[in-house]
Amino acid sequence: MSSKMKRTIWCWLALAPLIVTVLFPFAVMLFTSLKPADEIFVYPARWLPVHWYWKNFADMWDAANFGTALKNSALISFASTVLALVVSLPAAYALARFPFRGSGTYRQFLLVTQMLSPILLVVGLFRLAAMIPWGDGNMVDSKTAVVIAYGAFNIAFAVWMLSSYFQTVPRDLEEAAWLEGCSRMRAVFKVFLPLATPAITVTAIFTFINAWNEFAVVYTLIRSPENKTLTIVVTDMVAGKYTVEWQLVMAATLCATLPVSVVFAWLQRYLVKGLALGAVK
Repeated sequence: MSSKMKRTIWCWLALAPLIVTVLFPFAVMLFTSLKPADEIFVYPARWLPVHWYWKNFADMWDAANFGTALKNSALISFASTVLALVVSLPAAYALARFPFRGSGTYRQFLLVTQMLSPILLVVGLFRLAAMIPWGDGNMVDSKTAVVIAYGAFNIAFAVWMLSSYFQTVPRDLEEAAWLEGCSRMRAVFKVFLPLATPAITVTAIFTFINAWNEFAVVYTLIRSPENKTLTIVVTDMVAGKYTVEWQLVMAATLCATLPVSVVFAWLQRYLVKGLALGAVK
């Protein structure tokens, strides 16, 4: 056996406990979601279902109006990610290319703002949404209000993360493009942004996941069932219920987790590149 194969085996053996720890909750959700109701609370407990009850997913989809909530979560998360990137990209570029006195302190301030939980601001957000005219009423129970709130919460993080990466992109590449006749704006789009694709992708991933998993803001602003997101729908299946159908709750939780996992796995190669913010170009 070669030394490379031995190192690979030892690495997998070392990572095995971590892999089991990470996958264990997903296994519990999967097996619980496939059990009939009379197999959930039995003694002694059984990990695997005796009867594999796939109909739980169809029952959950209808009972929780899961399709509408999935569409709302995807729409809100995607729109808030686009909003955060549209605002943060020029801000991060300016912070990296046009340094000013106190720029370091400003970057630290952006990082400190991430210590504030959105739950501290939900009362103020609700009052602000109630004061802004929107349609026939105000912005309460509006997906637009949630998108704006999520975008605003993620802008500081996006600017801080993107500016750190943008500083590693050599200015000489842009100057070479200027000498070839490109304007500054065209050089940004043709030269700078393609080099910054890993950082932009990583920032988009984190922003999307933050919006997908957020609960306090959307629970405060959204009222009608047709505007609820997955986090609210899953919570409503448990909160205030005399009898909780755990097989449906686990099915909903598993289906709500899978889209983010798929996106994360699909874009992980950009994640690895983007996390190496100090790499030499």
